[in-house]
Amino acid sequence: RLEMRNFGVKVCVIEPGYFKTMITNVENLEKNFISIWQKLPEEIKASYGESYLRQFVSTLKLLQKSYNSDLSLVTNCMEHALTSLHPRTRYSAGWDAKLLYLPVSYLPSAFSDAL
Repeated sequence: RLEMRNFGVKVCVIEPGYFKTMITNVENLEKNFISIWQKLPEEIKASYGESYLRQFVSTLKLLQKSYNSDLSLVTNCMEHALTSLHPRTRYSAGWDAKLLYLPVSYLPSAFSDAL
């Protein structure tokens, strides 16, 4: 963002929370993770353990229940950034971005790592 300022380009950062899209679709992610897992050397699989992948996918399935399906929150931020006379530097779309991820980003690393 700052590097582009010297060229007269204003960059706005849109930081969405989790939204229900094909990118966050757990079935697609699970297929991709399993495909990658099968290609890993046995040494790496042993380092992570067999339960790692199952636990990761089950966590994704839990998180998916809270994904927002209203993508207009993101597109409204995009529209404002593109059409406003004085766009903001940063936009946070979704309650999780505003109430969780943004505040956590201001915490010391030790606290955010623990969370």
